[in-house]
Amino acid sequence: MNIYFAPMEGITGYVYRQAHQLYFPSVEKYFSPFVSPTQHHALNQKEKNDLMPEHNQHICLVPQVMTNQAEYFLRVCKTLEQMGYQEVNLNLGCPSATVVTKGKGAGFLANLDGLHLFLEEVFANCPLEITLKTRLGMEQPEEVFDLMRILEQYPVKEWILHARVREDYYQYTPRYEIFAEVARQTKLPLCYNGDILTKREYQDCIDRFANIQSVMIGRGLLHNPALVREIKGGLPMTKAEWKQFHQTVYEGYQVMMQSQRNTLFKMKELWTYWASLVPQETKMLKKIKKANDFATYEAAVEQLFLSEIDI
Repeated sequence: MNIYFAPMEGITGYVYRQAHQLYFPSVEKYFSPFVSPTQHHALNQKEKNDLMPEHNQHICLVPQVMTNQAEYFLRVCKTLEQMGYQEVNLNLGCPSATVVTKGKGAGFLANLDGLHLFLEEVFANCPLEITLKTRLGMEQPEEVFDLMRILEQYPVKEWILHARVREDYYQYTPRYEIFAEVARQTKLPLCYNGDILTKREYQDCIDRFANIQSVMIGRGLLHNPALVREIKGGLPMTKAEWKQFHQTVYEGYQVMMQSQRNTLFKMKELWTYWASLVPQETKMLKKIKKANDFATYEAAVEQLFLSEIDI
């Protein structure tokens, strides 16, 4: 079973990927946060920086693209090919209102005729292999079957299916029964995505869906960076590993951001996930959250790691 690290906008950029691959080399592929080509550029400077091969050495990275314009998609794919990439992922799953109202991400699922024309053009002209990441539909999970009939007309390398509709966002229980029916029917290589936070939930997933070949995990790997290692029979993350991992990410952000404020913002975002590892340390976590400079932040983090925390 292949296990992929899902793209998380603003979090799983190259600094985080490098550190995760260094300490927890366990996933088969990382997917980049989406790039959004426009009429004026295929990739902006921030996107180029994240995808540069020198920032992703020893990492199997698949760039993710979000657009509803075939011309823009093909232009960025040509750039990605020149950078050495062989595979690209089309984002048809982002539920954000600002994205959906533009008919992109999950919003493209409301226009299947338009999607059909888009796929026809890109599959005829794209120099890269194409995978798709979608939701079941916009409002009703049964919408997925019309989508499936369209996708199966193209040489999709893999279909990564988040088992929710757009209107679910990230709430409620995934629609397991509908996903299971898709897994039984589809001719496409299928990857499950949605609410795998523990080793037990991973096992339940592969027991429930016999026909899938891959699983994509996002938030579960942010809460527990060693989750895939555990799934594959390895040891849980130690406090020493976590401390080293944190320090590598922290130093990487300082170099990339060149800004105390922005670095701390990034680290505090990660602590919203890491807090689940130390729920008993509420006071220390509050100190980390309130830190406004490096010295205060570093002292609070050191205090937490020196405490008798049990992760």
